[in-house]
Amino acid sequence: MRKILVCGAAFAATCVSAVAVPGGAQATTPAPTPPTSSPVPSAPPTGEPGTTTPSDAPPAGGPGSQSPSTSSTSHPREGEAAPDGEPDGTVTAQAVMVTPELPKFRTYAYGKGPSQRVDAYWREAGPRATPRPAVLILHGGYWLSGDKGGGWKYFARRLTEEGFVVMSANYRLAPKAQWPAQRVDSLAALTFIKQHARTWNVDPRRIAVIGSSAGGHLATQLGTFGTGTAQVRGVIAMSPPISPYLAYQTGGKPAATPSQQKLRQAVVDLVQCVPGAASKDCWDRLEDADTSTHVSAGDAPMLLMHGSDDFIPTAQSAGLAGGLRAAGVPVTVKTIEGGGHAAHLLEDGNTYPTILSWLKNRLKAGPPE
Repeated sequence: MRKILVCGAAFAATCVSAVAVPGGAQATTPAPTPPTSSPVPSAPPTGEPGTTTPSDAPPAGGPGSQSPSTSSTSHPREGEAAPDGEPDGTVTAQAVMVTPELPKFRTYAYGKGPSQRVDAYWREAGPRATPRPAVLILHGGYWLSGDKGGGWKYFARRLTEEGFVVMSANYRLAPKAQWPAQRVDSLAALTFIKQHARTWNVDPRRIAVIGSSAGGHLATQLGTFGTGTAQVRGVIAMSPPISPYLAYQTGGKPAATPSQQKLRQAVVDLVQCVPGAASKDCWDRLEDADTSTHVSAGDAPMLLMHGSDDFIPTAQSAGLAGGLRAAGVPVTVKTIEGGGHAAHLLEDGNTYPTILSWLKNRLKAGPPE
């Protein structure tokens, strides 16, 4: 059932993932994984001992949140904030808000490492229910930090209200895990979802991936690595650093912001070498980490989004978009005027509806367009 909350206090804002498995292919139903339990399937090597609070979790009461009105109606406007018990919303004045009904929630192990975990959000379906499309979320955090939970919970819950099954994955982090461990984990999580699709009534042929910042970079890798559409039906990336080397160069300019300088060092931590004094192995890792080097005609359609005030500018997506178009792959690059970085783009009232419309179009039943 839905919960109706009346809120008059301000909530503190916080700053806010292979192989294709044919439809119907399944493995043993996975068991939920408590923090101390053993993982279910075999997977890549173990990862780092833990993660930190995400810096790119959706802000202010969830996707597309706006300043709420004082209306007493029980149906909020599209994008209106709705606190759900998570300390990730900002709500002011008197407002009546409706939170999504809580979906089922479990955490599963897709590998042996402590960070190789995925959260599942889904709703029970009848025995003859049509399998549902799924969305895999990959968090950001400079490839160095971040978590599958945090402020992404409300976003996941809201998508389940729209008929999606939502999975949110962690992956091994730099500097302990060198590239391409992050992509290996993202692909492993995706494969795990497909192998156990019946557990959550997922259609393994209709999965899209959403990533923000570093997670956006990983999302584009899933859409281009090998034959992208063999992995996912579509990719939405918010503020993706498509080319880590370009990010490294930008961070070394005199006018570089602190965030750009931090990203420059994060690139060094990711590939575990300094590009300026790079060996061939280092350059090979940098090239492999550049999503545009993997573009081919079979790649997944993409929606690439940046804010006009983003420290990772739209120029980062320009080369990838050009390559995708040349290969005949649909791609849209969208700049949110006044928008900031990554999930802060959701503060614009049009962002969540744009994402939702794009997902519904790309994940509708039937063959891909």
